[in-house]
Amino acid sequence: MSLIPGIPRPRRLRRNATLRRMTRETQLRVDDLVQPLFVVEGSDRAQAIGSLPGQFRRNIDDLCREGERLFALGIPAVALFPSLPPERKDAEGSEALRKETLVLRAVRALKGAVPELQVMTDIALDPYTTHGHDGVLTAAGDDVDNDRTVEILRRMACLHAEAGTDMVAPSDMMDGRVGAIREALDENSFSGTAILAYSAKFDSAFYGPFREAVGSAQAAGTPLLGKAGYQLNPANAREAERELELDEAEGADMLMVKPAGPYLDIVRLARERSLLPVAAYQVSGEYAQIHAAAEKGWLDLVRCRDESLLAIRRAGAELILTYFAGDWARDQKRL
Repeated sequence: MSLIPGIPRPRRLRRNATLRRMTRETQLRVDDLVQPLFVVEGSDRAQAIGSLPGQFRRNIDDLCREGERLFALGIPAVALFPSLPPERKDAEGSEALRKETLVLRAVRALKGAVPELQVMTDIALDPYTTHGHDGVLTAAGDDVDNDRTVEILRRMACLHAEAGTDMVAPSDMMDGRVGAIREALDENSFSGTAILAYSAKFDSAFYGPFREAVGSAQAAGTPLLGKAGYQLNPANAREAERELELDEAEGADMLMVKPAGPYLDIVRLARERSLLPVAAYQVSGEYAQIHAAAEKGWLDLVRCRDESLLAIRRAGAELILTYFAGDWARDQKRL
């Protein structure tokens, strides 16, 4: 006989694995994942990224092989980021507007090798500038010039669309850039090119390994490059909501929250306020800290990986950009 009769018994539905599977509320699928990839010049072997275990800077040939492998695993999309040598950078980010710049050659090669793989490309100047900021600086050099930067981003987005990218992803956080890019794409017969807007991108401390991977931290002379003048204050949810609303009104096709894990409340806010698809970027620092703790024996890598991804999906993200994508998809194939 029960010692406490009549109490609710929700544990009844957790009694065995089959019941737990039947009552599972959130599903993570391979179709939900996007793998970020880094591309470099040359023919050397892939370069391991020390702060991102298991991630590499790849030349174009190796990038195409990796794209084929990921697509065979079921990964539907990749996001490309170029890592340029210092001699290709200047204060204006001029390399971004060169038709034969690295990322555009990579897009053309990847779409040729795996036509059905969706390719997203970053629209921002930080990989191209000597100072490491996402735009060009004012004459005084103490701020990013919003409107001059937006004009460059318009031209940059059209070059990416011409190269065959499926989705441009402005990550710069300049005011008005989504509307300007949409207008430029439509005026130049690229109305089919979608915009994934980094709408709520926070001035986060979790970006360090990414900046190492693309070289923007070293270029600026500091691993903690300050971008608080244009990225969102981590304390501000209402400001994030306003940015999400503005990007939707300007013509974004998808909205992004970045980082993902520390900002699940913002992911939920985006999902509840908009009918557009919501993406979230599980950034380099989130990935690196799970790996670092697992290497110390403090956490189970696979369980923490899966739980972190499930939490992002549960919060409302339909699309997750994550460095875990390929490994997660591979493990699902083995089950």
